[in-house]
Amino acid sequence: MPATEKTVRRSALVASAVLLSTALTAPAALAAPKPTTSPSAAPPARMSVVGGERLGRPGTQVNLAAGVPVLPKELSARSWIVADAESGDVLAAHNAHWRLAPASTLKMLFADTLLPKWPRTTTHRVVPSDLADVGAGSSMVGVKEDETYSVHDLWLGVFLRSGNDAVHVLSAMNGGVKKTVEDMNEHAEELQALDTHAVSPDGYDAPGQVSSAYDLTLIARSGLQKKDFREYCSTVRAQFPGETKKNKKGKRVRGSFEIQNTNRLLSGDYDVPVYQGIAGVKNGNTTNAGATFTGVAERDGKVLLVTVMNPRKKESNEVYKETARLFDWGFAAAGKVEPVGELVPPRSVAQATAAPGPSASPGEAGGTGAGSKPVASAHTGGGADGMGVALGVAGGVVVLLVGGAFLVNRRWPLPDLVRRRPRP
Repeated sequence: MPATEKTVRRSALVASAVLLSTALTAPAALAAPKPTTSPSAAPPARMSVVGGERLGRPGTQVNLAAGVPVLPKELSARSWIVADAESGDVLAAHNAHWRLAPASTLKMLFADTLLPKWPRTTTHRVVPSDLADVGAGSSMVGVKEDETYSVHDLWLGVFLRSGNDAVHVLSAMNGGVKKTVEDMNEHAEELQALDTHAVSPDGYDAPGQVSSAYDLTLIARSGLQKKDFREYCSTVRAQFPGETKKNKKGKRVRGSFEIQNTNRLLSGDYDVPVYQGIAGVKNGNTTNAGATFTGVAERDGKVLLVTVMNPRKKESNEVYKETARLFDWGFAAAGKVEPVGELVPPRSVAQATAAPGPSASPGEAGGTGAGSKPVASAHTGGGADGMGVALGVAGGVVVLLVGGAFLVNRRWPLPDLVRRRPRP
């Protein structure tokens, strides 16, 4: 099939799926459904079909054929997905649209929504009200009242330590938690992440707060178009500002302390090695959600996204172990397995496929306009140890003029990935 005809056909399929899925999912989204928390609960028989009809079916969806490796046997997650980050092809999925509690993986939506709002050098002095609504038992990076932090510091706290205190300070800078949640839900709708309903900006358990493996993968893919997002999510360790105290000479000084990324595929742990080619994205763990994780990794020029939600096996670091198995399968299957669906583009881009005429490609905060050449880049996050990797500068959504109509190029090129050095 000619490339142009194939692109038109895929665009039509995406548009029809979007219309159908909107009709199926919008009422449920407005109802702010409760996340599934019962260990014995089964996925709904009818779920969203955004990205393709098969993704709305319960159970595992994969096109096994000659030459395609079998899926890993030791998979206990309630929901997971393996997708090509560039083409958007979904290689395999399991209950992809099951609405579950997302935990701190929801911080990807928070970051993708708010990152463009301030330069990283912007500073903010923390007042008591900024931290008033941080949930009990939250993960914290160590933000202190009456201290001043740069936006760069706060984003490091969000991505590396999953700091709810840093999230609430940034939310206060954005006009408060309520406005921030409204902004996040509006952005989720634009991304066509229609399974997602944010109630808190940090992923802390809240009634009605849900997402899905499909949506978290969409959100991660959007975030990875932004240079700053790529830098922060791939930073292994950094220095974070401490409290201002008097030294022995009576002079007020402010030190710093090291923070390390809690993504174990990036930083490693006693039972989980650093995954070769990993470059982020975000992990989470709460009572309702269990363990959740979305990761991006590169091997032999192929970039994959994997999301795993709530493994039933409660062994240490199980979410990372299952993610690593799915990455291994995805890299072995890429180019051999027929996709079962695809990651759809943002709503505004999908609409542009049916609207002839000139259209500007959106720029990204810290990135470049569409059509720019990717540039490999190592991150510069405060004190990072050099093991962390960033994806280079990327263009935003690529729109092509074909036959008088603008069509979405399915290859949204993520930038070149600086390959991780072996762990010493």
